[in-house]
Amino acid sequence: MKSHVLFLTMLMLTQSAQSAEKAKVAQTEESEESSILGSLISSKPRYTREMVLGNILKGALENMHLSNKQIDNFLSENAFKVYLERLDYGKQFLLQSDVKDLEKLKKELDDMVLSGDLKILDSSSEIMNKRIGQIEKHIETYLSKPLDYTQKDTLETDPKKRSFSSNEKELFITWDKLMKFEVMSRIVDAKEEQNGLATDEKGNKKKPTTDKKLSDVEIEKESRAKVLKSYKKIFNRLVNEKRSDKLDKFYNSITKVFDPHTNYLVPEEKEDFDIDMSGKLEGIGAILREDNSFIKVEKIVPGSASWKTKEMEAEDIILKVGQAKDEPIDVVDMSLRDAVKLIRGKKGSEVRLTIKKPNGLVKVVPIIRDVVEIDESYVKGTLLELNGVKSKIGYINVPKFYRDFNDRAGRNVTDDTRKEIVRLNKEGADGLILDLRNNGGGALEDARMISGLFIEKGPIVQVKAHTGTVDVLADTDPNIDFKKPTIVLINRFSASASEIVAAALQDYGRAVVVGGEFSHGKGTVQAVVDLDGYVSPMAKSYSPLGALKITIQKFYRVNGSSTQYKGVTPDIILPDQFAHLESGEKFLDYSIPWGQVKPVKFERWKSKYDLKKLKNDSLSRVKKDEKFKHVMDTIKWYKEQKEKTKRSLTLKDFEKERAEIRIKTDIFKKELENKNLMVKDLSGNKDKAQQEKFEDFAKTLKKDAVIEESIHIMDDMLKTDKKS
Repeated sequence: MKSHVLFLTMLMLTQSAQSAEKAKVAQTEESEESSILGSLISSKPRYTREMVLGNILKGALENMHLSNKQIDNFLSENAFKVYLERLDYGKQFLLQSDVKDLEKLKKELDDMVLSGDLKILDSSSEIMNKRIGQIEKHIETYLSKPLDYTQKDTLETDPKKRSFSSNEKELFITWDKLMKFEVMSRIVDAKEEQNGLATDEKGNKKKPTTDKKLSDVEIEKESRAKVLKSYKKIFNRLVNEKRSDKLDKFYNSITKVFDPHTNYLVPEEKEDFDIDMSGKLEGIGAILREDNSFIKVEKIVPGSASWKTKEMEAEDIILKVGQAKDEPIDVVDMSLRDAVKLIRGKKGSEVRLTIKKPNGLVKVVPIIRDVVEIDESYVKGTLLELNGVKSKIGYINVPKFYRDFNDRAGRNVTDDTRKEIVRLNKEGADGLILDLRNNGGGALEDARMISGLFIEKGPIVQVKAHTGTVDVLADTDPNIDFKKPTIVLINRFSASASEIVAAALQDYGRAVVVGGEFSHGKGTVQAVVDLDGYVSPMAKSYSPLGALKITIQKFYRVNGSSTQYKGVTPDIILPDQFAHLESGEKFLDYSIPWGQVKPVKFERWKSKYDLKKLKNDSLSRVKKDEKFKHVMDTIKWYKEQKEKTKRSLTLKDFEKERAEIRIKTDIFKKELENKNLMVKDLSGNKDKAQQEKFEDFAKTLKKDAVIEESIHIMDDMLKTDKKS
């Protein structure tokens, strides 16, 4: 290690009330503001901004992170692997010799953090710029004349199955294949639109943008020109990469080795990082993340502009962004921050996203930017009645655990859930389905309180800090708001706070948990540290430094098991429409491992039903159910498509594959609606817009196979109760 070390005074998080007050830690699992760094005692002029920043980050990561990892040579080697992936994930630019040259620095990243001499940035930029120049010159020549679309060849689309090219000739062959594939895609798009086969975001036939009919030769020429223009923009962006983007790439290669949720936020990102938990959000309403070279949809905000299209879903990849009818800009290899700048805009304006579905389908989704309609992000309740089932079943959907920390009188998820329970009790609901599917979490306090609505009192979750101390968060309210049989629904997008509720009610035997094979498995707490607040006045000239989101705590169930990594396993597992997606903590590199602490004492609910019998009866119904057969067929096809990573480079095969994908997608999008399911509006709101929203809500429930099966499971539970 080099000797340039800046002294840091670390204000450690403790469990005492005094420290908690000083730190001002807001207990949420997604973002917390916390004074966890002390002041930078000295900063002489010879220190650079990167040196100051690096030392602060090193101090925070090593002293505050849950894993207690050190930034040393071992971590440096892993960070280098991450850096290389972020530099050229697709293995489309670097040669094997380039990688070997960069590997000489793989044990020095830890030293660079301290010294501020980030020489790997200059070395990698020099190599990348050289290769980009060569590639750009080559494809200009390659795309200057018509291509041969009859020659049998394939393109490997999965970067994990590719290797870095051994020489320039091999590199150019890779780019020839990529360019041909891109041009064929443009050709097919143009032909479909011209022949009236293209569809809009609602599946309706799209009118051609022009009455002029182009010949195949003209379409091919135009497609080559568009691909070249698009890639020239990409190359220009990569060559002129901002310093902040390079710093982001370097520092987050270090943080990612700590865990996937620890991130350095450059100043521009810090400005945009105010995660509003009050249920109000502007923009298209899609939470995005960088996934190597791609911008991927992590979650669609209920009620948002994206949600209204019914076309955007989690795990979609955004390939291009266009403003209304302007030529779209390619966002592959673009930083998340720059992509977001293109996607955002004034309310009422249109943005067109070219997205790629997990099944390979590429389509354009027009979105009118808007303010999220808050009501759609809030708790919704209804009463369900199914022909053949005598019981009336309450249903409450909790899309997220929202709470406005800036307004004590503002709405929160616990109060809204309690209000729906009161309504359902008045309606005489015999049981309740609490739907936490796709709930990414929110306020930890509400996870504790909502769990408390179903039990008398007792521990809900254990929280372990990096120091090893364990706190128990408990429900101290003896009131039980809902005493009847309860089902909790989860899937692989149920994370954090939603997993705490599901786990607590499962451990208490208070509810039967139903859903996919596992929940997301995010059982950690992050703190967001504003780095500018912890530098001495002498070093203020280096501001802004940005922020650090750092993992500081871990959740454990009352039975001692963590929800981290493994998630929650349902009591009754049903076919999950998202089963083909590798979504969950267990699929992320460097995720915090599962663990255990001592269980705490709690009094289990005296349930009367036979869980084994409930499982067997459910399994028998699922095997015969047409909706679940439809789900299983969809999953099977998606998995098959995912395995087909080698794509043909003949136009005939490409057109055939595209047609098959469109046909299959149309089939699998058709959901069977259960006309025998009655969904009652309990709101009493006669507003036309609200009525239309409820009708959409009701229609969604009627098409949901999991809801229907949950009603049957609840009916079995109630029959058991009546017999006993």
